[in-house]
Amino acid sequence: MTVYVALLRGINVGGKHSLPMQELRNILGALGCEDVRTYIQSGNAVFRSVDDRESLAAKIKSAIEQAFGFAPHVHVLTIEEFQSILAANPFPEAVATPKLLHVSFLAETPENPDLEALESVRSGTERFELHANAFYLHAPDGIGRSKLAAKVERCLGVATTARNWRTVNKIAELAATIIS
Repeated sequence: MTVYVALLRGINVGGKHSLPMQELRNILGALGCEDVRTYIQSGNAVFRSVDDRESLAAKIKSAIEQAFGFAPHVHVLTIEEFQSILAANPFPEAVATPKLLHVSFLAETPENPDLEALESVRSGTERFELHANAFYLHAPDGIGRSKLAAKVERCLGVATTARNWRTVNKIAELAATIIS
């Protein structure tokens, strides 16, 4: 069985697309996933499964739509892919303030990213770097004020879901409990 990380986008935000984590755990269990664990209410899960990640993403999305009437974007990574993204952090000095360092997990590698447009709205303190499967953003003045953060998905041209560094580390810790 493979250990996976599932990141759901746009659930439990502003009272919309409500999905209690117990219900997500139930859905994953019904799909044959084992050792299911979730972290906070924003749709982060780790589990074991025999399925491949593409079919898992489709099954999870479909099950949520059937049960709750909405179909969130579901990004599924193997634990190795997830750990590789963490290890590739280009801003290691920024981990001291984990809520200011963000990773956008990419649904696919951008073919024609408009990095010039992102650069044009970047504040003087912000730094970013695009990798094949992740977009890293260090926003020392906060993500809520970042014009760059608001344009990431449109400028990259692929679906994304972002997590701050604290959250990705907590997810990695949860995954470690399954691996060991």
